[in-house]
Amino acid sequence: MLYNQHEFLDGVVLNVDFAKISAHKGPEVSPGYLLWKTSTLWRRAIEQALKPLKLTHPQFVVLAAIGWLNQSGNGLIRQVEIGRFCGLDPNTTSQILRSLHTKKLITRKAQDGRSKSPILTAAGSALLTEAIPIVEKEDHAFFHTINPEKTPLLKALQTLSSRDEIKK
Repeated sequence: MLYNQHEFLDGVVLNVDFAKISAHKGPEVSPGYLLWKTSTLWRRAIEQALKPLKLTHPQFVVLAAIGWLNQSGNGLIRQVEIGRFCGLDPNTTSQILRSLHTKKLITRKAQDGRSKSPILTAAGSALLTEAIPIVEKEDHAFFHTINPEKTPLLKALQTLSSRDEIKK
């Protein structure tokens, strides 16, 4: 049986027997749970830091990606490249780009046919210039106790984030 039964006044409550179904003794040793919880706490901190700039975390990530990807080229990056760079699906990428365009933080230059290349506007560049130090300060505040540059964490995150797709 994969669960234990416990009688309570208002009926039977089933408790899952994790010892029989999980490789982990508890959530405190489950890498997936710890990554999820840590990323949730970190993202909450970043969202709070970006709130005064009226920028969501996903908007910041895409805005920064446009800036990073345009550094080395002719400014004609495609939406699919941004999505891949950020690990976002095409629909989410499109929605975020649309919101950045509405806020006049990017412009979309026609490339070929239907394809449009997002480019930072002066306002987008100025906001990114203000946002990056804020996010990096929050990163430092969040991660300083483990010093990610001197622990295996940074290398582990680089390895995990380099995966192109989730295996099904």
